[in-house]
This record gives sequence, structure tokens and C-alpha cells, in this order.
Amino acid sequence: MSKIPLTVKGAEKLRAELHRLKTVERPAVIAAIAEARSHGDLSENAEYDAAKERQSFIEGRIAEVEGKLGNAQIIDPTRLDADGRCVFGATVEIEDLDSGESATYQIVGEDEADIKDGKISISSPIARALIGKCAGDVAEVKAPGGVREYEVLDVRYV
Repeated sequence: MSKIPLTVKGAEKLRAELHRLKTVERPAVIAAIAEARSHGDLSENAEYDAAKERQSFIEGRIAEVEGKLGNAQIIDPTRLDADGRCVFGATVEIEDLDSGESATYQIVGEDEADIKDGKISISSPIARALIGKCAGDVAEVKAPGGVREYEVLDVRYV
């Protein structure tokens, strides 16, 4: 399996989720299964079926998070020296050349992406267009509504 790029904060979030799943969610679902079993006939026990389904989901998520952390390539944006180029982990300020609107995004891994928080996935069209660009460059993004042009105003590694 290929390496999954993650920022330091993204790796910390995944580790926290894994800890919560193992120490809170897993014991809670085990207790729910035991409780449902105590009610008798399992063939017609909806609580038991729901608890088993929840357990299956939790175990699957634990395996998924462990796999991602095991294959993670953790990148600390503060230690990057990319000569002002847009790279994974960089925070980029851009301006839409059509509307004049500016926005600031950090280029992160797929699991960390949250547009409301200003984090875009490395695999998104806009991030792919920005990679390798420096302040003053124009990036062309192929969007469903046509090609959009963004000028890179600033690149920071924070």
C-alpha cells in the first residue's frame, strides 16, 4: 500500500480517534451486547442486532484508522523548505481572478480535508493546480462550470 500523506495535526486527530474508539466506544458496545444478551431470545432481539452491527462498525473503523496510521507519511509544514512553492502542508492565499474574492487554504490529506476549516485535500482539483506554484503565479483549475483562474498571493508553511 502506498504512503498516505498526513500533517502532524491530522495524525494527532487520527490517534485521538483511535484512542477513543478503543477505550470508550469498544467497551460501551461490549456492555450493550451483554445487556441485550441478558434479555433472552437472540433471534428476535433488535437491541442485540443493533449492538452487533455497531460493534462491526467500530471494529472496522479501528482497523481502517490503524491502517492509515501505519501507512502514514507525517509531514510537518513548519519544517518545510520549499522555496516559496505550494507543496503538501503549505497554507496558500489565493485570489479568484474573475470575482476578485480571496481565500486561504491549507493543502492536507484526504482524511483531514474540511473546507469550512480552510483545509483542502491534496487530491482536489484546486490543490492539484496549486502544487508547484509560487506567489505571483496563476493556477488554472478545471471546474465543472469551466476553467477558473486563481492567482497565488502568498505561500506559508505554518
